[in-house]
Amino acid sequence: MRISIISFTGQGMRLSQKIAGLLAQDADGGLTACFYTKCKACMEERPGSGVLPVETSVGEWAKGQMQERNALLFIGACGIAVRAIAPYLTDKLHDPPVLVMDEKGNYIIPILSGHMGGANRIAAYLAGKTGAAPVVTTATDLNQAFAVDIFAKENGCSIADKSGIVKVSSKVLAGKPLTMSIEPGHSFFEEGKAGELASVPEGVELVPYPPASGADIVVTSEKGEFHASVLLHPREYVIGMGCRKGKSMEELNGLVQRKLRELGISATQVLALASVSQKSGEPGLVGWCQKEGVLFLTYTAEELQQVQGTFQESPFVLSQVGVGNVCERAALKACEELWEPGAGRGKGAGCGAGGSGKKGTLALPKYAEDGMTIAIAKREWRVCFYGA
Repeated sequence: MRISIISFTGQGMRLSQKIAGLLAQDADGGLTACFYTKCKACMEERPGSGVLPVETSVGEWAKGQMQERNALLFIGACGIAVRAIAPYLTDKLHDPPVLVMDEKGNYIIPILSGHMGGANRIAAYLAGKTGAAPVVTTATDLNQAFAVDIFAKENGCSIADKSGIVKVSSKVLAGKPLTMSIEPGHSFFEEGKAGELASVPEGVELVPYPPASGADIVVTSEKGEFHASVLLHPREYVIGMGCRKGKSMEELNGLVQRKLRELGISATQVLALASVSQKSGEPGLVGWCQKEGVLFLTYTAEELQQVQGTFQESPFVLSQVGVGNVCERAALKACEELWEPGAGRGKGAGCGAGGSGKKGTLALPKYAEDGMTIAIAKREWRVCFYGA
């Protein structure tokens, strides 16, 4: 995820540069920084600093960043951040994470999308890097209680109706037990394995599926009516893509949406898009994933070669990237990774019994068009509790 940092003073600009440097040193942190400033005098004093000037209003800058689904970090007053983002808020399932940090780096406050967007996680991560104190205000975090939106994100599920989240969270905070019903064959607990992933949190009771008299939470890939406060659907599909350098997000989106429609599915059912490592910075692919809120996973040619199966190989692609088929191999490789316990924890990935081997099937074999290739895999899925 990209985090866009904006400052308003010289001290704030220096802090933003420090943060960007710390993030650059941690390739495994999952954050890349781009930093901006509204301080013209600071730009004049430090030419060539790499800081981008904000020529528009802060609100217009925030609008652009939010449309790109970037995380935002304001180094300055909370009021500036609140006024900047207020006109562009949608709902807790779609708003990007927004944080505020004082220019001395003493405190970091997640003010928007603490759970689904990951602002709380980002705050904890940056606090560990900078020494700032994270100021977390979400009740379930403060009480170390079960949060259904975090459970959904960690297990790669979409939430059918966000209005039920408040009802479930209220029961948790009131000390009332929750009931959860999971489609058979899709819970880690059925394996009877001991350990962290097999533990059901206190206050959560698993009930048979389908629940005879309803349940607080139902997890299922099936369509139909379920009497549940929160209905979770697994994001079962993974897209594999390869493309010629410079393909625009609009071109890629046109192909992706058309092929999804042909399969009768939507982008909300897609958990990840996967490609070869040479495409890790491809703007069109990165932009599409940010726009749709899906994971972007890339693999080396060697990793893709290890995927077992019969694939449509291209000698030209082999000569360019070291593997003759990117889209099919990448889609199936991602299915394997997303099955592993803890894979992408906190970033939207699921869990399973571990091990290697085929964990997905191709719903759409390789299709090539105008310098783009696409394949779509349906992944096996299971849910579990992390840190229960």
